[in-house]
Amino acid sequence: MSTTNGIGDGLNEGAREPAAGHPAIPSQDDRNPDARNPDTRSGAGWLGAGRAARRAHTRAVIHQASSVLLGYPDEVFFERLPLAARAAAELPRSQARTDLLEFCEHASTTPELALAEHYVEVFDLRRRRALHMTYYTDGDTRRRGHALAEVKRVYAEAGWRVSARELPDHLAVMLEFAARGDAEAGQELLVNFRPGLDLLSRSLGEHGTPYARVVDAVRYTLPAPRRADEERVRRLAQEGPPAEDVGMEPYGARPRVPLPLTDITGRPR
Repeated sequence: MSTTNGIGDGLNEGAREPAAGHPAIPSQDDRNPDARNPDTRSGAGWLGAGRAARRAHTRAVIHQASSVLLGYPDEVFFERLPLAARAAAELPRSQARTDLLEFCEHASTTPELALAEHYVEVFDLRRRRALHMTYYTDGDTRRRGHALAEVKRVYAEAGWRVSARELPDHLAVMLEFAARGDAEAGQELLVNFRPGLDLLSRSLGEHGTPYARVVDAVRYTLPAPRRADEERVRRLAQEGPPAEDVGMEPYGARPRVPLPLTDITGRPR
């Protein structure tokens, strides 16, 4: 049995594995079961929910919309784009809402081929604009395999399965997990990879790409960076991710398209 929540094909209730297609954006009803009950909407429903519940819903929508917007801009992406924009428009007024809407406007007015070419050009491992978060912590080293396994373990403990065609550290995959899998574990993953997110944001901003707005929207959902995080960002900016060229094929070999091809669109490329 599956449910459909606006974008994508929903979840399998038993396995909690995303079905093929772009991820869904949680509706208020999905994040707050009381909102489905007409007898509770005036009191214990969404409007009557506590501030923490509303913040959690807002964070989930930002994460899910960002997951969709960071996917490769193929035909399915453009089918989902209006729904992502609608979900962003329903968010409370904030800089994250503004950033997501501005990117949606950019994506909707850019020719499809041009946006796809821009996506490939922007997310280049050699230019510190990778969407794979363990690249920032472990670079082209043997340790990265362990880091990937650790991320996958977090998913498995939450009952969330990732396709064998995906690397679990792709930012879009992490964001979908945070929105629809385990919010607490997903948020912890994002916080742990905060230095990489901050460096990615800085690099995208310096490059002048609108994708910087999407990453910034994600960063607004995180607590303020710690001094240690700021120091790690400074070192990453100066030195780059760790490198190890002996004994393994480097992850950083420049691809024609971002590798690995994360199956968040459900379509082979």
